Amino acid sequence: MKPLLCALSVSTLQIMAADPAVLTSEFIYDTGPYPSIHATTIVETPSGMVCAWFGGTAEKNPDVCIWVSRLVDGQWTESVETANGVQPDGTRHPTWNPVLFQPKDAPLMLFYKVGSSPSTWWGEVKTSNDGGTTWSLAQKLPKGIFGPIKNKPVQLPNGDILCPTSNETDTKPSSWAIYFERTSDLGKTWSRTELLHDGLTVSAIQPSILYLGGDKLQAVGRTRQQKVFQITSDDAGKTWGDISLTALPNPNSGTDAVTLHDGRHLLIYNHTAKGRSPLNLAVSKDGKTWEAALVLEDEPKKEFSYPAIIQTSDGLVHITYTWKRQKVKHLIVDPAKMTSKPMVDGQWPH
Repeated sequence: MKPLLCALSVSTLQIMAADPAVLTSEFIYDTGPYPSIHATTIVETPSGMVCAWFGGTAEKNPDVCIWVSRLVDGQWTESVETANGVQPDGTRHPTWNPVLFQPKDAPLMLFYKVGSSPSTWWGEVKTSNDGGTTWSLAQKLPKGIFGPIKNKPVQLPNGDILCPTSNETDTKPSSWAIYFERTSDLGKTWSRTELLHDGLTVSAIQPSILYLGGDKLQAVGRTRQQKVFQITSDDAGKTWGDISLTALPNPNSGTDAVTLHDGRHLLIYNHTAKGRSPLNLAVSKDGKTWEAALVLEDEPKKEFSYPAIIQTSDGLVHITYTWKRQKVKHLIVDPAKMTSKPMVDGQWPH
């Protein structure tokens, strides 16, 4: 990995200089044996931080594998190929959208997809008992169960793991609809909701789950309608209300969100109706009214996308994302130092 200052873009240096909330900015994967990366995920384990992504010659190519890096003694390790799409008969498929998740008092989980396209892929999972150093053999998830489709699950107070997921059909137009999967025994058995909307009026995929208090949950995410969607549940994700569009723009690109220890919510997304720059961080007290917090990247006609966001046990926020389809970017933000400004009708303040 390059020295920190050498590896930073001008825009990132300006952000760090201007905002004391950004504590660290670095590349986890800078240069290496594969030219293209996408779909990062990050998790805190009892033994340290772990990050994963898919990488290969290009998205959808059969050589695309799941790669994992661990933070050891303050340095990210070289990425290690952890899963691929090689089948028993010798055929090979691309892999997609890894999601790391650390359940309470249980092995680390790595969910990912295998297949030639989102309409034909299936879900697999691996586990690690040593914080991502070694991994189990892959287990194929039951038919109709895909695991978290892009963003992290949540573990509810009763121990259930609730996975935000979605479906993309091969019809024309393709129907994009969200739903939720649940396991109470660490993936041995599963249940799921039905698709929660028609997938056409609002074409939505890749939800993230927020806690609104008690059994009330909210999910937000990506659409083809140029807006971030929202949907709520009053019974810990067993049933959900009607899906609707927020005032926040979305260019048909992945988002992620997290509820902080203090009850506030963070949403990381591209605040634009077209393109995948800028990359922004918004904050909300109630999940309804969002304020502008940070512009993380802002370089015209470039791609900063598919973010992941978590809060670690020390209260800091860790963010990873695709940097120009070439590198894995990692930021650490102190939410106690963030300031925010109101957004009117979804417009980012200047």
